[in-house]
Amino acid sequence: MLLLKLAAQDLLTLNARRRMVPHLAARWRHFRGTDASLTERSAWAESLVSLANDLVAAGRGNVEMIVECAATLDEADRPGGPRLIDVVLVGHHPLERRLSVQLVELKRWSMVTRVEQATAELVHVPGMDRKKHHPALQLRECYEAFTSSSGPLNGLDFECGGFAYLHNATEASVRALIDVDAPTGAYARVYTSDRRERLLSDLRKSFADEGGASAAEMLLRSMGLRNTPLLDAMIWSRGDDTVFTLRGRQKEVADQILEAASKVLPDPQCPALVPDERRVIFLVTGGAGTGKSAIGLQVKAELEAQSRTVKYASGSRAFNGAIQEHVGYGDRKFRESFTYFSSFVTPPDPPLDVLICDEAHRLRDRSTSRFWKPEQQGTRPQVDELLDASRLTVFFLDEGQSVRPNEVGTVGLIEDAAERHNARLVRYGLQEQFRCGGSDAYVRWVRAALGVTDGAPEQWTPDGLMHVEVADTPEELERIIRTEALAGASARMVAGYCWPWTKPLGEEKRLEADVRIGDWHRTWNADSDTFCENDAPPSKIWSVHENGLDQIGCVYTAQGLEWDWCGVIMGEDMVRRDDRWVFRRGKERKGLEPGVKRVAVPGSFDPKVKAGSVDDEEFARLVRHAYHVLMTRASRATVLYSTDEETRAYLKELVGELQIHGLRPTWENLPQEARITHLPRPRRGKRPRKNRGKPDTQGSDLRLF
Repeated sequence: MLLLKLAAQDLLTLNARRRMVPHLAARWRHFRGTDASLTERSAWAESLVSLANDLVAAGRGNVEMIVECAATLDEADRPGGPRLIDVVLVGHHPLERRLSVQLVELKRWSMVTRVEQATAELVHVPGMDRKKHHPALQLRECYEAFTSSSGPLNGLDFECGGFAYLHNATEASVRALIDVDAPTGAYARVYTSDRRERLLSDLRKSFADEGGASAAEMLLRSMGLRNTPLLDAMIWSRGDDTVFTLRGRQKEVADQILEAASKVLPDPQCPALVPDERRVIFLVTGGAGTGKSAIGLQVKAELEAQSRTVKYASGSRAFNGAIQEHVGYGDRKFRESFTYFSSFVTPPDPPLDVLICDEAHRLRDRSTSRFWKPEQQGTRPQVDELLDASRLTVFFLDEGQSVRPNEVGTVGLIEDAAERHNARLVRYGLQEQFRCGGSDAYVRWVRAALGVTDGAPEQWTPDGLMHVEVADTPEELERIIRTEALAGASARMVAGYCWPWTKPLGEEKRLEADVRIGDWHRTWNADSDTFCENDAPPSKIWSVHENGLDQIGCVYTAQGLEWDWCGVIMGEDMVRRDDRWVFRRGKERKGLEPGVKRVAVPGSFDPKVKAGSVDDEEFARLVRHAYHVLMTRASRATVLYSTDEETRAYLKELVGELQIHGLRPTWENLPQEARITHLPRPRRGKRPRKNRGKPDTQGSDLRLF
């Protein structure tokens, strides 16, 4: 947990725009489930600003301030709640150049007296009813949490200390805190208003002046707050039983699934005389980027290492294609372990031990295909086919990502199916955000801006985790995305389904430039299972192939995937008029060439949401959800552009001023520790799967989501 990560000078800029306290309050409400008190808000406004001003005065305005922070994600499950430190200052040591960290407790106390003459551990603060502990005692707990063998600083070359800052007090008024019998240690320094010069001097001794962006990146990764992209983590660990390092609630869910499997599934080495006939269904809900796929893929790897029969099913061709073709290249067994919801019309015999169903919101009513013979079509609910395919079934579901009218996956659907099958249903909810730079504030902002949730949208507050900006032209959007991709970042352009989509033309499989905005013309990703002209990749690997940068993707080829930078083009299917969203269906006309169509009336051209398929209310819901998916594909930055001028102005008003100093996370601005080159597809062949109990390889330390 953390509420904000900004350099001191950027925090002051944010505060000057009166956006710091509202942002902190929204984050507090999200994590703690209650509103921040007026006392808490005024403390942020006063104490944080005071400390930031001192850092700037010391010439250390580039030192990173991580506000209201817990040492690790696991702290959330600690009895009594997580140990939160007011501020973690992060930078580089001016002499040793190693990571330098200072833990800070901010107090607005102006006077302190002893409670007991013999000790300074308990003090009385005038105006407060309860006795207070010496700030060093809380600092000691946090210091141990950060520096212990399980803390985020373990294994790093670091210097760590801590101090309490009472900026409203004088040395004489808080003598009890600094007397000879006060607690001591690297974390026990106390500064007051009349010791400010000493504070400034010590800040210069603790931190170099060039800034702490790279140091903060190292710390965030160690805290589990920076993700390794899913496909990279899979490639690193292909063939190993440990794929991801799960944290907090993620680990709890995975452990429960594995424990249930050990209880209800037969032991391959020692079959039971009386088989256990119990059925268990796990239903894990959570928004985009909460780690559902990470849990599923980790559980799959561990169960396979136990010689269990496991399949990983999805309703997304793009997701499966990226894993099969990019991660599992040359490994037939690995590729075949990934399949689709529609693959179980005929149940496997014998049943699988475990079936993991990712993106279960994409479940269909029936398993059908226009390419199947009548006898091959499903006749029962698809969810029943999935439950009959295995003894233990795991569903990962986010109802907010349903984008087609025939997608029926809901919590209620699975609850009803569990009752029909007399199965025990175990439910879990995930909340912590790990995509979009770990910025749940950004995800909430997107949902409010699109009207997915009730409530008036607020102006975006830069939080040091995620970046968003609005381009004036499609050319500008493409220039930004291409620049980042060529520099080393992963990046793609996506758009609402607002133009006709032409199939590859002629024997050469030429792609028509269907996406047309003024003089700017680009092709959709290839509607093909094979490469097209100019080595345009097939749709299933558009998201990961280097030539995919030349085409525009849509929600159906982007869902379930992520990139560092994502350029999102909003079309005429969703435009802003008179402070509300208006949704429009488009009409097409014939082009000059056979098979090519053009826009006659701007709007949606998605064949899945035609007027005959869904009513206006459902149409609006699906379009909102589609843009919600597209706008949450980036892990560092989203670039928005709308073809509609009024909508573009609305987005610019919501996003606000573009830059605060160096917060724009271009590849050039990123610290070296954050410039992680994405891995190429592995060569043919696979490494042997390792046995459980052997030491983990490098892949086991990757933290995803």
